[in-house]
Amino acid sequence: MDFQQLCNFTTFQELWSHYGYGENFPDVIEQEFSRIKGITYLDHAAATLFPESLVRDHCRDISSNVYGNPHSHSPSSMLTHDTIDRVRYRVLQHFNTTPEEYSVIFTSGCTAALKLVAESFPWRPESDPGSLFCYLTDSHTSVVGIRGLTSSLGVTALPVLPLQLENKPRCEPKDEDDTSQSPHLFCYPAQSNFSGRKYPLSHVRGIQTRSLYPACDHPGRWFVLLDAASFVSCSPLNLRDCPADFIPISFYKIFGFPTGLGALLVHKNAAGILKKTYFGGGTAAAYLAKEDYYVQAENISERFEDGTVNFLDIIALNHGFEALHRITGSMHNIQQHTFGLARYTYSLLSSLRHGNGKPVAQIYAEGQFESPITQGAILNFNLLDPNGQIIGFSQVDRIACLYNIHVRTGCFCNTGACQYFLGISDEQVKRNLQAGHVCGDSIDLVEGQPTGSVRVSFGYMSTFEDCQNFLQFVCECFVEKPVTLDPERLHELKAASATSQSSKEIPPLKQTNREENKVAVKPIEASLKGFVLRHLSSKETAYTLTNIYIYPIKSCGAFEVHDWLLSPQGLQYDRCWMVVNGNGVCMSQKREPRLCLIHPQVLIPSNRLLLQASGMDTISIPLEKDIQCHTGYQVCHNKVCGDRVETVDCGEEAASWLSAFLGQPCRLIRQKADFTREMKKKRSSGAAASVFLSLVNEAQYLMINRASVELIRNLISSRQDSLESHQHLDTQNVISRFRANLVIAGGEPFEEDNWSHLIIGSTQFTVLGKCGRCQMVGVDQETGTKTKEPLMSLSNYRNGKVAFGVYLTHDLSEDSPSSSRLSAGCFIQPKNHNS
Repeated sequence: MDFQQLCNFTTFQELWSHYGYGENFPDVIEQEFSRIKGITYLDHAAATLFPESLVRDHCRDISSNVYGNPHSHSPSSMLTHDTIDRVRYRVLQHFNTTPEEYSVIFTSGCTAALKLVAESFPWRPESDPGSLFCYLTDSHTSVVGIRGLTSSLGVTALPVLPLQLENKPRCEPKDEDDTSQSPHLFCYPAQSNFSGRKYPLSHVRGIQTRSLYPACDHPGRWFVLLDAASFVSCSPLNLRDCPADFIPISFYKIFGFPTGLGALLVHKNAAGILKKTYFGGGTAAAYLAKEDYYVQAENISERFEDGTVNFLDIIALNHGFEALHRITGSMHNIQQHTFGLARYTYSLLSSLRHGNGKPVAQIYAEGQFESPITQGAILNFNLLDPNGQIIGFSQVDRIACLYNIHVRTGCFCNTGACQYFLGISDEQVKRNLQAGHVCGDSIDLVEGQPTGSVRVSFGYMSTFEDCQNFLQFVCECFVEKPVTLDPERLHELKAASATSQSSKEIPPLKQTNREENKVAVKPIEASLKGFVLRHLSSKETAYTLTNIYIYPIKSCGAFEVHDWLLSPQGLQYDRCWMVVNGNGVCMSQKREPRLCLIHPQVLIPSNRLLLQASGMDTISIPLEKDIQCHTGYQVCHNKVCGDRVETVDCGEEAASWLSAFLGQPCRLIRQKADFTREMKKKRSSGAAASVFLSLVNEAQYLMINRASVELIRNLISSRQDSLESHQHLDTQNVISRFRANLVIAGGEPFEEDNWSHLIIGSTQFTVLGKCGRCQMVGVDQETGTKTKEPLMSLSNYRNGKVAFGVYLTHDLSEDSPSSSRLSAGCFIQPKNHNS
């Protein structure tokens, strides 16, 4: 069954009948979300997008009205007070409840709302008898983190597996006297932020009435915290049907704007149990400064909103509700639309097969996306190579960036679900940490086993074209040709749909309206690796150093040298400077590819660094390391790859020159001479204790092999011939994209990956490991334009891996580092790991 024919809207309609919010849906998307043209945004579970009218109306509102501090009594303050009250009502109305049932406490987000409950809940230690803090293991870190507070109070934490909640015998509801009972708290998500699984909202009453585990096994008064942050982004929540005691939410998950604003909804029956110790401005009915006397405000919202609330952002919620209703009509419509997109993507991705018949993806879900009642608009998976091995999520993410496809990777702050679906044991988590893997990093495989996965998620403004772009991206980049679909599985999924339609003649692939993301799924000639190897030039008889490059300004153009001094930090003047934006953040070619068009030159005899670019006058700044001593040069603190570095500003002339060329405020800064930055990468046990770095990312040197470059270049040419493209890259263009310091010739392609040490001239180097590549190598260093090569060909050749080149550190003698030099043309003596 041909994938290209089935990737169309007819197939979508056979799987789900609901799409959009009326005939003008495409026009509304074009008007409200024009900024995402050319982008396939599939990370709505992390943060959805705001419509332009929301921000426009909010700005008009706060520009035409005077909103004062709501704690005052002036007309402007009363306007703020009344508007905030109106917003509270609209929040409750959105969840089908009233101020008589619930109170709204504004917080900085869902996490702050959870922390408020944790700090205010009347925990009893074990000896009383004690309270229990129970949570579903499929919970966000911010829920599990309550355990940190309860453990310090001697309160028992009880993790509950989803299967325990479902399979334990149910009890008859209990109606007991609550006056002398210990209070317990049970937390669970309405929707898993990992898999999109929706847990029954009926669990709320089941726990409160002690008819469900663990409440049925433990006497006391049970309260339920329903983590609704993920659920409410695309689903209607009716609190009359599930009257949870505490519901934390973040508004940017619903509206996209404002960020940093959330709320805790508190049921009237639970409001009285929350106790707080700290009291801030606006929360007291009365207190004395000299005596320990304090009476809290009667209203629970006032009692827990310490200080002045974020009133201008709260006012923005009014416009959020207006825009949401105007565009979609209701949360029910959003649920139907987003589920359809998720179901369609799941159906095709789970049916995709490599040319050898093996599945393309391993999907992490409990069901088969049968209903929006049980499944949200989240799809979690790992891609598989033709041999059934998992392709690391970092590799998928890097290639997705080339296609302007935005996804989320990792464990998504949900370790419990990640362990469950990926089969990671507690001991493995600990071993992974010892291996250097921490939450949020890019280490995707440890000993061949995945540490996380890929998540795509849909929002109310997502379109069918987003699904097309994503699926076609997977097919072009990760599927062994020819692309096929499992017809039996797809037929079963269609039959399972309540809106299944009779078979029709399938029209050609629907054209996407996002030209930048159009991808043609065409067969590529088999055995490309063999093709490339057959066309490589004859091997060199010896290893030689052919080129030396330094990059004086990080992310700017290369400066080729032929004989150069080594400093304690690497090649002298390599990445000693960097460009930062108006907020002091390091700029790179990932966001500003035109940096490569700036060509610095180091002139040692005149002690100057020249800055050159087309259409700009050449300027120069001094090379000397005591630049911070010059009047007006400010000492700054910046970050490079997570490391905090001390730098000095290089003055107004350089800042003005860079700002004019790049078209935005920016400055040139240099690493402070007396600041030392140690390398994080581990060396062998017998190596020197510390290696010092300039403003490089990870190591002192990056080395590539011409044989490897030539292999990739031939592979690019072969791919482009198959795809009828005419952008053929020469060897030097490919070399420049990999931005290496040292280019060598001789040996087999990627042979350098297996070296442990090498001697270049008279200097010994240690190989630290392979360099994982990102979308930055897609920037043509001659024009500043972005392309998908060579990352695409590299990923295809190495089965999803995008490593190219190796990191080195030198082994210089501390007492005479200035005597060491490198010269192009000198010989290299490598040593393999197994030598």
